[in-house]
Amino acid sequence: MSAPKNKKILTADFDYYLPPELIAQQPAKPRDQARLLVLDRNTERLEHRHFFELDHYLTAGDVLVLNNSRVIPARLLGHKITDGRMEIFLLSHYQQKPLAASPKNKHPTNHWQCLLGGKIKPGQAIILDRPTASNSVSRKKNATLAITATPLKKLAEQTWLIAFNATDEKIFSYGQTPVPPYIKTNQNWTAADYQTVYAATAGSVAAPTAGLHFTNRLLNKLKRRGIQLEYLTLHVGWGTFAPVKTDYIQEHPMHPEFVTISPATARRLNQAKQAGRRIIAVGTTTVRALEAGCDKAESFLKPKSDWINIFIYPGYDFKFVDAMITNFHLPKSTLLMLVAAFIEQAPIGTTKNKGALLIKSAYTEAIRKKYRFYSFGDAMLIS
Repeated sequence: MSAPKNKKILTADFDYYLPPELIAQQPAKPRDQARLLVLDRNTERLEHRHFFELDHYLTAGDVLVLNNSRVIPARLLGHKITDGRMEIFLLSHYQQKPLAASPKNKHPTNHWQCLLGGKIKPGQAIILDRPTASNSVSRKKNATLAITATPLKKLAEQTWLIAFNATDEKIFSYGQTPVPPYIKTNQNWTAADYQTVYAATAGSVAAPTAGLHFTNRLLNKLKRRGIQLEYLTLHVGWGTFAPVKTDYIQEHPMHPEFVTISPATARRLNQAKQAGRRIIAVGTTTVRALEAGCDKAESFLKPKSDWINIFIYPGYDFKFVDAMITNFHLPKSTLLMLVAAFIEQAPIGTTKNKGALLIKSAYTEAIRKKYRFYSFGDAMLIS
């Protein structure tokens, strides 16, 4: 359920100021050394911990649900035959499976929706530049087996349907791992640092960042203590991080993202929920996947393999998630609005705009304590 239709919520209610020096430029090392701000929604109490102490707040029988999507090297550089430089950013497959090769074309046609930087006309081929060991690109126009990207039609501003003459594996070998623009340097991190240790299924253009804090050692420790681990897949799209530009959040359009929840995973999660065990979502992506997969009439999770565009903001009635682990999010972002909605639904959540007020209060304390923000930053546990 969304907020009442007659209650418009101002985007400005989710704005805050962050000192630029608190934007994390590299991950904590080891990962689980990141700080952890613990918020109890009922008492409004805050505690300051480290992520490796997460087990202090979990009990045997709790279920951690994690998003195992893997970040793809979505940033591609290339040039037109006329030598004009082009940049391509992979967003999502236009079709679930590439088209087979035709008699006229010995290569499969692989369709993607992409952001395209630079001027181009439909049908004008782009030749991808091969990355080199020095992180620059090679632009040998006559190289054999060149990968070409052909824009077919414009879908929206800067968004095109593009046909590649290669498989995903080959395309990815030409790509670079994208990172948010607020991360200014890569001197102290690698592409592996921008993947969760349990990443399995390729498809995201940005990391499900709440999961970056887990190490294999911590996951094994939790399992030994009786914490059940379950995995689903939500391929993070660029739209997740798109800023809300409308005056009222209800007017913001959400972009679709692809979710897979297997029948076996849904069955185990439903059994845990019915037994009264806590379902703890790791990240806003996992929250969205679980809530989108729920039957609207009851707290029953269904298997899913489909696109979703659920927008969770204050007034939403959560059906499945009991607690969540999340990072510190950008001002006016849909992710911050989701967190506020989760806080607002606490049993004592009767104060007007409680979710927005309490999350801003927690962020103010985090800023005072100099927590690190955004993708490589610290984490929160909200229960």
